[in-house]
Amino acid sequence: MLAKKIKGMIRLFRPELPLAAGVCVLAGQVLTTGTLPPLRTGLLGFICIFAISGSALVLNDYFDFEVDKINAPQRPLPSGAVSRVEALGLTVLATIIGLASAFALGLNALLISVFLWIIGFLYNWRFKQSGLPGNLMVSTSVALSFIFGAATMNEPWNKIVWVFSLMAFLLDLGEEIAGDAMDMAGDKKRNSRSIALLKGKAFALHISLILWGVMICLSFLPVIMGWLGINYLIIILLTDALFVFFSVRLVKAQTPEAGRKAMRGIYLGATVFVIAFLVGQLIK
Repeated sequence: MLAKKIKGMIRLFRPELPLAAGVCVLAGQVLTTGTLPPLRTGLLGFICIFAISGSALVLNDYFDFEVDKINAPQRPLPSGAVSRVEALGLTVLATIIGLASAFALGLNALLISVFLWIIGFLYNWRFKQSGLPGNLMVSTSVALSFIFGAATMNEPWNKIVWVFSLMAFLLDLGEEIAGDAMDMAGDKKRNSRSIALLKGKAFALHISLILWGVMICLSFLPVIMGWLGINYLIIILLTDALFVFFSVRLVKAQTPEAGRKAMRGIYLGATVFVIAFLVGQLIK
């Protein structure tokens, strides 16, 4: 029974997503100095965003409880693996851990983490069905992970970090819009105002492609400006090729399942890019 409950809580937390957010924090820290941050700063920064991101994901399932009882009864809350009270407890615990870690890093880190938590709460509570406003909230949260990392190093306005942050914003916004295009059937039941439902699936996917195209163009700015060198150029060329490959597969997808697989490829490509960039910077 206890093992089932722990497994359910892990599923609620979806650790792979907070883990990716924590890696983005580390990337923001490395971008400001070109090397690993002090162990305390790196660890606290990672823990903060991991916990804040996880709390938002748990709240997502908490607020989706009634819908999931019909559409996804196998999830931890509707299946009874975890109670709603326990989910709230997990949210509170993760929030306390995240904000305490931010407090230990200073005022800038605390303000950004509080802002991120508020965005996550408002999105889950009211804005999930709002369409573009909700998409923008999620994308802003992803982008702020890089800036949070720079803030922990007392360089919140670092130019390279802001370029990476904008790239992350464009990537995630495109994924959010494309994801809505893959989830049109479920979104109709939620009375969502997604771009896909308002303007059609093809229109939504074209918006995503435009956003990703701008992101790919922006990815070369650090090289053009002389901020980063050949290691970064090689990594970004390979990553951009992956983005193009999976974007084409997404547009050609005949089913939502095939489209989601293509989107996972895009997300995986972005994660591999951040990790490869970190390794490249440290080797240099």
